[in-house]
Amino acid sequence: MSSLAPSRSEIDTKLRAILCDVLGLDATQVESFDADTGLFGHLPELDSMAVAGLLTEIEDRLGIIIEDDEVDGEMLETYGGLLAFAEAKVVES
Repeated sequence: MSSLAPSRSEIDTKLRAILCDVLGLDATQVESFDADTGLFGHLPELDSMAVAGLLTEIEDRLGIIIEDDEVDGEMLETYGGLLAFAEAKVVES
């Protein structure tokens, strides 16, 4: 019996936890993020050095592989963009 892919809600919850853990953000702040909340270029904690750690943690916790050529500014620009990317990768795997 194969396990079901995580739901959108489960991915959203995991992604918010990853942002808190990797970037040291306050849970209350992250809970207020919506699809249009700016990430890269908007959160001082998410600089170019933090991106690698963030992506590695997303891979580990969601059980996906993120190829270098899939990483672009658009996926990291907003919370909605990152969530949509993560959901698509989970469906692929």
